[in-house]
Amino acid sequence: MGILDPHAYYVNQLAVRQEAQARLGTTDRRLSYGRLAVFGLAGLVSVGVWRGWVSGWWLGVPATVFFALILIHDRAIRARDTATRTVRWFERGLARIEDRWQGEGEAGARFSDDTHPYASDLDLFGDGSVFQLVTTAQTFAGEETLAAWLLAGADLDTVKGRQAAVKDLAGRPQLLEDLHSLGAAVRSDVDSKTLITWSTKPLLFNQRWLRIGTLMLSMSALVSVAVWFMGTIPGLVPILFLLVNVVVGSSCHRRVNLVLHGSSAPSRELLVLSRLLRRFHEEVLDAERLKHLQSMLVTGRADPVMAASRLNRIIEMHDWQHNIIFAPFAAVTLWGLQCATAVEAWRSHYGQFIPNWLQIVGEFEALASLGTYSFEHPADSFPELVENYTIPVYEAQQLAHPLIPKDRVVVNDIHLGINPQMLVVSGSNMSGKTTLLRTVGVNGVLALAGAPVRAQQLRLSPLAIGATLQVHDSLLKGQSRFYAEITRLRQLVDIVRGSTPLLFLLDELFHGTNSYDRVEGANGVLNYLISRRAIGLVTTHDLALATIADSLGVQAANMHFEERFVDGKMSFDYRFRSGRATHGNALALMKAVGLDIPTLTDPI
Repeated sequence: MGILDPHAYYVNQLAVRQEAQARLGTTDRRLSYGRLAVFGLAGLVSVGVWRGWVSGWWLGVPATVFFALILIHDRAIRARDTATRTVRWFERGLARIEDRWQGEGEAGARFSDDTHPYASDLDLFGDGSVFQLVTTAQTFAGEETLAAWLLAGADLDTVKGRQAAVKDLAGRPQLLEDLHSLGAAVRSDVDSKTLITWSTKPLLFNQRWLRIGTLMLSMSALVSVAVWFMGTIPGLVPILFLLVNVVVGSSCHRRVNLVLHGSSAPSRELLVLSRLLRRFHEEVLDAERLKHLQSMLVTGRADPVMAASRLNRIIEMHDWQHNIIFAPFAAVTLWGLQCATAVEAWRSHYGQFIPNWLQIVGEFEALASLGTYSFEHPADSFPELVENYTIPVYEAQQLAHPLIPKDRVVVNDIHLGINPQMLVVSGSNMSGKTTLLRTVGVNGVLALAGAPVRAQQLRLSPLAIGATLQVHDSLLKGQSRFYAEITRLRQLVDIVRGSTPLLFLLDELFHGTNSYDRVEGANGVLNYLISRRAIGLVTTHDLALATIADSLGVQAANMHFEERFVDGKMSFDYRFRSGRATHGNALALMKAVGLDIPTLTDPI
């Protein structure tokens, strides 16, 4: 298959899927009317049997047709829901390609952690975040795996394996579509830990004889009612069977509710899991990591596809009893008790295998999310991983921030390594300094997760990232902004003492203290980081800090952003330039917002 234009492909497929959605909606309505008509016919036949006009055997005709319609309608509803999810898939895909995705989809806010060395600083989670842009996972396991990859870079071999898998999946848009369309219409809100707890907790129904006895009582009640309709036995017999069933059902009612209600949310997560695993298992894949994950599905004593599908069927059968037409039959046959004992038997046999299944589907969905992102952003390149280095490397050409729309983003080149290890970035307010730090950091995170990056080219070595872009004071904790900053810097010092080199991104270093302490503190911290083979950038408004770069010689360099005034208005080109900034724009910005106050240089 040749290279696809993702935008044209999505537009074409969306039109096709919308037509299918409308057609299946019509089928759904017609089958609903059909079931109602057959139910009415069954009522008429029942009257005829009661009045002696026809034999009781005639009840089998509408009953057979009705149950056949239930099965057909069930499949039609699933097909309609699948079509609806597919339509939504292409709509959201187009929104991502056209930079209209902000605020849609899972934001991953539960993964936010203000104590993490860069998660909040780089907008990894929350509305408009990197996670929201990238994730297409249908299960919590997939979201948790992807979040873990963003929160901690992998080693080189792992990253290379993920890159190969992402490239493989990016060339399979039909598979990526199927993974989404097979997902659940309603999120289960069950994380992996909760799902494992549910699958391994003590059983409420663990007697084999109870399952057999329940089935026999159900069959006896049905047979007695049918024979009574034919006039062979008196009505007292089916009434006795029904009373026995009522007593048995009442005695188990509390435990049945605990089992079925407790398994409702986990079953939805497992429903998605089983569909994803089946589709994953069917695909012939090329990447070694993907083939290894597939092989894990067929090892051991349990086939997860078969097992999860079996549980899904039990839960679907349990849901039938909520149908007002099916409810009387469910009451007569102890339907809920039968489903509850079947669920407990399933947990007894398969619950121990769920952690392994979650690991497989979690990694596969994380890779599929990155594969989708790669397919939708073909201009994004895969980074080159540097293995042999004395000083860590981060070299990028035409680097851009993936969260900034393509029509507004400005690209820049970054070179960090032996000479220089550090860039001191000066410039006025709003000129682009902080955005540059985020751009470097986010692309580093994506690269070390195995994803493509928003750059023409990126070379980097294994790095641990640390940043101080979003450190704040806290009234509740009684902490100043300066205290929060030095606490984070202590984190970075601990990281730099580890085995993985540090990429530091320091925004307005020590701007919460006096000028002397600021310069002295910055000089000490930056010299220490450089001595420990760290690389990175530090931004500043204080031009005195620019002298630190001069003192480090070739190990550091001054860079800056600048602004222009056109017709009395300030504008920025966000271009990275050599050397230090020569002026600021704070006073001009004050005047621009109407804060036009006298300064020391103004005549009195």
